[in-house]
Amino acid sequence: MRAQISLTVPEGKVMIARAIASLPEVRWALENGRILLKGGTTVSVLAEELVGVPLRVSGRVSPRGTKSSGSGLRSTPHSILIEAGQWKDVDDDLPATVTRMDPGDVAVLGANIIDAQGRAAEMAGRTLGGNPGQVMTGIMAQGIQVIVAAGLEKLIPGSVDDSVRNAGMVGCDWSMGMSVGLMPIVGRVITEVEAIQILSPVSCTVVGKGGIDGAEGGVTLVLKGETPDVQRVIDAVLAIKGARASGSSESWPECRAGNVDCREHRCCVWKQWGKKGWGKWEAASEESEQSRSDSHPV
Repeated sequence: MRAQISLTVPEGKVMIARAIASLPEVRWALENGRILLKGGTTVSVLAEELVGVPLRVSGRVSPRGTKSSGSGLRSTPHSILIEAGQWKDVDDDLPATVTRMDPGDVAVLGANIIDAQGRAAEMAGRTLGGNPGQVMTGIMAQGIQVIVAAGLEKLIPGSVDDSVRNAGMVGCDWSMGMSVGLMPIVGRVITEVEAIQILSPVSCTVVGKGGIDGAEGGVTLVLKGETPDVQRVIDAVLAIKGARASGSSESWPECRAGNVDCREHRCCVWKQWGKKGWGKWEAASEESEQSRSDSHPV
């Protein structure tokens, strides 16, 4: 059987999260070990799948550029540890948490870019990458299993190595939002293609990228395989149609000029938009954000 499906970006995140949740190593760690989840929209879906809690989304790319959460609230966690079926907030205890992890334990991270060679990297807009950035290399050095949850909208035409070399928080002269550097991540990258193949033994080929009316950044795929296997994927896709981005409601508003994080963020043009004549653009993008918020069930 051959079938063609299309997934929006949020739908792809749900597919990826459900595939990761079904992996034998994740099921084992859920029952016998530990799972570290570092917040991002895709990892937040996984947190909801495993323990029913959305994570705080910190950095993001919006129409204004590279931004952080602007609410100032921190009542929901950005990173959690799941152990013995229970979760706990480890935002203020990340170094000790990583130190306690063993082979067999699992860490799931998001990424801002991936390349065709399976490499990945995450943006950092705060000194040392904030709390998570200070343990990223430790996570990989600890010998635990690292899974990178990243949709195909993150796929770049070049190499992650080139992107890492050219990015940087320091040395940027003009930036829409905080200037960022990139932290390489080494792990098993799972996109929509790998997710589908984890959930069912079918071949999966990308035949289209992008779209309109909510499908911007989405992906169109062709599936081939035995009829029951392909039908299983179709049923899974139909079950998640209309999915929205995950993340705690308090973290959706983004930072504005004068936010407490401005002291950490480098080279952000919005810090001075009033002086530089950006007010008209800011007002227009504010109206756009309100439109997005109205359509986002938080």
